[in-house]
Amino acid sequence: MSCKLAVTAGQFSDKGRKEINQDFHGLCIPGEPQLSSKGIAIALADGISSSAVGHVASESAIKSFLEDYYCTSEAWSVKTSARRVLSATNSWLHAQTRQSQYRYDHDRGYVCTFSALVIKSATAHLFHVGDSRIYRLRDGRLEPLTNDHRLVVAEDQSYLSRALGIGAEVEIDYRAQEIEPGDVFVLATDGVYEHVVPSFIVDTVRNLADDLDEAARRIALEAYAQGSGDNLTVQILRVDTLPGEAADGVYRQLAELPAPPLPEPRMIFDGYRIVRELHASSRSHIYLAEDLDTGMLVSLKIPSMDLRGDPAYLERFMLEEWIARRIDSAHVLKPCAQTRRRSYLYVVTEYIEGQTLAQWMTDHPAPELETVRGIVEQVAKGLRAFHRMEMLHQDLRPNNIMIDGTGTVKIIDFGSTHVSGLAEAEHLQPRILGTAQYTAPEYFLGEAGTPRSDLFSLGVITYQMLSGRLPFGAEVAKSRTKAAQRKLTYASVLDEQREIPAWIDAALAKAVHPDPYKRYEELSEFVHDLRHPNNALLGKGPPLIERNPLIFWQALCFVLTIALIVALGGRTVLK
Repeated sequence: MSCKLAVTAGQFSDKGRKEINQDFHGLCIPGEPQLSSKGIAIALADGISSSAVGHVASESAIKSFLEDYYCTSEAWSVKTSARRVLSATNSWLHAQTRQSQYRYDHDRGYVCTFSALVIKSATAHLFHVGDSRIYRLRDGRLEPLTNDHRLVVAEDQSYLSRALGIGAEVEIDYRAQEIEPGDVFVLATDGVYEHVVPSFIVDTVRNLADDLDEAARRIALEAYAQGSGDNLTVQILRVDTLPGEAADGVYRQLAELPAPPLPEPRMIFDGYRIVRELHASSRSHIYLAEDLDTGMLVSLKIPSMDLRGDPAYLERFMLEEWIARRIDSAHVLKPCAQTRRRSYLYVVTEYIEGQTLAQWMTDHPAPELETVRGIVEQVAKGLRAFHRMEMLHQDLRPNNIMIDGTGTVKIIDFGSTHVSGLAEAEHLQPRILGTAQYTAPEYFLGEAGTPRSDLFSLGVITYQMLSGRLPFGAEVAKSRTKAAQRKLTYASVLDEQREIPAWIDAALAKAVHPDPYKRYEELSEFVHDLRHPNNALLGKGPPLIERNPLIFWQALCFVLTIALIVALGGRTVLK
């Protein structure tokens, strides 16, 4: 099988019997590395016939999609990238209508249908709103893959129920479809598919397989011949070959460099002078080094001697640098710019002069609650930087958190990080890469992680800082069924040795709940509840005066009345 995605395409568009062509279409087949990281995109849009600016809307939608989609982060999934671009396009189109003479008549505003197909690796990602259509032709059968967003009000009267630009927000249909070599996708506007029978399309694509532009033209002309009074646009995309198991990437090219020998102090290494070894483990060796060009101290990380024969390990080793370059946060380890040609396989990052959180916990067995809050808040900021890029750290633990001399906390070691965009391209299956004591229970069930999985790890670390223990001991790693996980019992962080409020314990219990859907939805919620009592977690609702002021004042008046009667009765007895 080829190691490269390859397609053949054909396109045709004509105004037909209309005065102008309000359809617009486009195709982008990028070179590497974007071919592997972002895929091939093809799209068409149809401006609504009642609008004099429909052609502006359709042209803007296609151009912005094909340009902006390829500017999104490689770390994002296709779904996230496309939806964010389309959301921005929809907002712009809607704003144009609001600022124009058509602001009170959307049927004459900047509105269009939109259908797009992004092929990445062995998956077709479909995005659709309106009544254009995407079909798949396989084994002689033409199958529609989209649903029309059209509301029929009479036999000969209907209107679009959804389209780009109609409202401030838009719901985009999304579908992921596994593909095979030889699959053909046909995109068409309603001016075509309403007048051409499926058998004609199937026969035309088959007979003109070597000239798909001509096939698209003939399908459009057939629609014209059958009486279509609308614009005519057809796109045909055939998948010729699919990439192999491993899509090419920059970090893989780096992984092909030879592994370096273990350096010695004072040794000159690719423009760096080795100072001393900082850390050694079964996964890597880290050295303090001086950049001879700048005089800066840096950390130089080289692969483990024991795993240098493992290509998958080497790829993941270099992936760490790829990840670090895509995250910009004061609380995430920063890579150093590579200004010289590399002779060996290694990663260079900023040098953090400080200690790991594991060592800090040893030095501070009973930290102040406020100090713990400060550390947790900084770690949460670093994690949010990962999550914004659709990445999960997956190995958050005390040894992977550094505290420098200024008290700044930084997340390090990205060897287990999950990147949605890369996992999507390679069809990676969920697997346990982190450290068992801090790994979320869902990973042990073979389930994919979510931001709540990183939250679980942060909750365990917070619990450990406050108590020196783990909330479930070593039981989480042993619980590999739903039934076993339901039996996990949270051990309260409260004890007689420390003054920890009960509401802190309640927040921790929610953060490390075995069921991810019963944890906090957002890291910010957990951080907030570490500073502010959440009565809902303690089984206490808001006070009655907040829940029902009327009943509160009625009850208060009743109590005061009874008190008054009792008081007056007492005075009568005394007389």
